[in-house]
Amino acid sequence: MIYSVRGKLIHTEQNLAVVECGGVGYACRTTAYTLSPLKTGEDVTLFTYMNVREDAVELFGFGDKTELNCFKMLLTVSGVGPKAALSILSDLSPQAFALCVAGGDSKLLTRSQGIGKKIADRIVLELKDKLSGQLDTISSDTYTELSTPNIPVGNNANEALSALVVLGFSTQQAQKALSGLPSDMSVSEMVKEGLKKISSL
Repeated sequence: MIYSVRGKLIHTEQNLAVVECGGVGYACRTTAYTLSPLKTGEDVTLFTYMNVREDAVELFGFGDKTELNCFKMLLTVSGVGPKAALSILSDLSPQAFALCVAGGDSKLLTRSQGIGKKIADRIVLELKDKLSGQLDTISSDTYTELSTPNIPVGNNANEALSALVVLGFSTQQAQKALSGLPSDMSVSEMVKEGLKKISSL
């Protein structure tokens, strides 16, 4: 399994980045979100996912692990393939996607090419259920911790916690990231501040 590729970006086109590593050009299918800051000729690092089929082997590359986690999570949903996952993550940043799932906003997903209402509803349903399953495993000690003044409580805090878990962080990491934030903050603000804390740890 190829974990990542690092080298010179030698070619780009829609949803494709070619990275030259040791004289070999690796064609990585990717999103507009990852492509937008990249410039041909510069050194880049892409975190990768290899999709093996009977008739092809495809490599998918992402600018950070957060987007890769979202991509892999989308692939677990019945009926969602790599093309649909790339379409969604080209239109939504990882943070926006996490908020969409946590908030149950399937309508936003239908804006992406090839994503109909049924698929969008299934994505929200299945991923939100998986989140609920993860959150249900929190120990009683953790619930006690959640009730302390340092961690915001309420629906916004719960949705922000779910959103951070969607982005690939553990429940414990998400709780630490939200610790100390005002309970009256919006979900979006909580997620943004939580991500800043996690990146600084």
